[in-house]
Amino acid sequence: MLSLDYDGEAFLEVGRHDPVIGRLQAAAPGLRPPLFYSPYEAAAWSIISARRPARQMTEVRRQLSEAHGRTFELGGQRVAALPTPEQLLQVASFPGLTPEKIERLHGVATAALAGRLDVERIKALGPDNAITDLQALKGIGPFYSALIVVRGSGFADVPVTEPKAMELAARLYGLPETPSEDEFHAMADAWRPFRTWAAVLIRAAANRVLTAEPSLAPRGGRRRSSSATRG
Repeated sequence: MLSLDYDGEAFLEVGRHDPVIGRLQAAAPGLRPPLFYSPYEAAAWSIISARRPARQMTEVRRQLSEAHGRTFELGGQRVAALPTPEQLLQVASFPGLTPEKIERLHGVATAALAGRLDVERIKALGPDNAITDLQALKGIGPFYSALIVVRGSGFADVPVTEPKAMELAARLYGLPETPSEDEFHAMADAWRPFRTWAAVLIRAAANRVLTAEPSLAPRGGRRRSSSATRG
């Protein structure tokens, strides 16, 4: 969940070779990508949140967890865990979730019980094959399958073409315009084997660096369109 299964010193080495990444690392020391607790939870959240405001569906997830999951005390506060696959299969209906979403959540639960959402299986498939494989789950398209693989399984080196990260990278690297996906992939080669981590770092810490270095203010010029899926 905290990406502690990778050597942080190896990521710092990326920053030693790329001054922009180095400045971001200095602005957010020790930052690692936070993950979902499991690919199962990432898949369930993908179904729950699809086509609905995230804040609203976060509340629905909380209520679902309290009604059907395990509740416990943590740091003096009462919290609830997402229902296990077995518990989720017992939910026939729930406020805020359409019958279609309930059916799709049951599909996720069944896949989890069959081992299709095990981290070991997903990592054995590799990111590209896993992203394709998970799209067989009803309700999981390219964007959400990538979410499950990257933020549920913890791959450190998936090239993420996320529009906001691309826009921030243009400012950080002093580019006249937002790079295309192919151009961004070429830039990201310098971040191997931590392309995922670098993209997360750009999103999380770019504004700290940009605020501290006024010379990196937004430039004019045409902004490229991107076909990347937006979340």
